Amino acid sequence: MAVKRTFIGMIEAGEPLMRQALQAIREAQAAEALGLAKHEVERLQLLADSLYQAVIDVQLVNAGKPPSIIH
Repeated sequence: MAVKRTFIGMIEAGEPLMRQALQAIREAQAAEALGLAKHEVERLQLLADSLYQAVIDVQLVNAGKPPSIIH
């Protein structure tokens, strides 16, 4: 069975974590739209990416698959 990386699958990963990831994505987009300093936009994007990856990793663990690994 293939693991689907869908919105519903991510919600199943845990609502609080998903809410954090969505909020971080919104904040990064808002910072970019407001023209904040490049380093601040990059920091917020990195945080959003990290939280999104955590959601995916939880989904994979719940499906009995190994999570992503940093090499």
